Amino acid sequence: MNTAKDGLEYCAAEMDRAGLHFGHGTDNAYDEAAWMLLHVLSAPLDGSFDDWDVVLSQAQQASLAGLLERRIKERLPLAYLTGTAMFCGLDFEVSKNVLVPRSPIAELIVSGFEPWLQPDPESKGRVMDMCTGGGCIAIAMAVYMPELQVDAVDISYAALEVAARNVSRHGVAERVSLLESDLFSTIAGRQIDARQYDLIVSNPPYVSAQVFANLPAEYLAEPSGGLVCGEDGLDIVLKILDASPDYLKKNGCLIMEVGVSAETLIDLLPDVPFLWLEFENGGDGIFLLDYDQLLTCQPLVRTVLEQRQHV
Repeated sequence: MNTAKDGLEYCAAEMDRAGLHFGHGTDNAYDEAAWMLLHVLSAPLDGSFDDWDVVLSQAQQASLAGLLERRIKERLPLAYLTGTAMFCGLDFEVSKNVLVPRSPIAELIVSGFEPWLQPDPESKGRVMDMCTGGGCIAIAMAVYMPELQVDAVDISYAALEVAARNVSRHGVAERVSLLESDLFSTIAGRQIDARQYDLIVSNPPYVSAQVFANLPAEYLAEPSGGLVCGEDGLDIVLKILDASPDYLKKNGCLIMEVGVSAETLIDLLPDVPFLWLEFENGGDGIFLLDYDQLLTCQPLVRTVLEQRQHV
């Protein structure tokens, strides 16, 4: 592994040979090897690096070999080994207390959620990131839309500690508030008018118990509380659907990722007019409902929730 190119090709071949799973920032061994190498070189991950003939020092070769060995033996996402991950073109701290960011919601953030986000022009817009984890979605919204105030909510104190460091990392402490709460439980008492949000974004736990049990080892290394939720993955999704209209402005909307549980959700609530969003860069399982739609379907959602409580 004398040069960067040698290291790139060697690491990619070894990871392919080991049968690793990719899906935490990359989808193939070659890109993962490039990420690994750029980390060792302390080079940016924005695609600007082109010095592939640079000779690696002995220390760099040893560091690369160590990362490769751990990636293969421990089957951990590379982000946990490097301590950082990219989301929306921004660098975030990650640890085993938070999921590795990878949501297609990034594409919506970059576009400013057009045409759905329409804050009152006479006041600053306010948005919520429910189940924020390490804060990546909330912070990216604050960076790309500096006119917004963002509330980032999570039940996990350990995750919010990571989020706090990411807030500081990106200098958005004046516009991102971190709130420890079991969904909306402590939000209502925070202000006299709870209905304050132009947009609620959520990437909650949505993986079913059966799907979770069969996930590759890389996913099992993540905090299970951020992934799995009940037998069909929809317990928290339904609670957010039920509560959201109580916290949205009348021109607001909910955007939520349900991933592999999308079909189950449609079967469970066939009369709800989910708008399933499409993405230029790939990804699916993300729906949008506006305030009126959420209010109309609230009785349907509550019926399903009550049935679950009596099972």
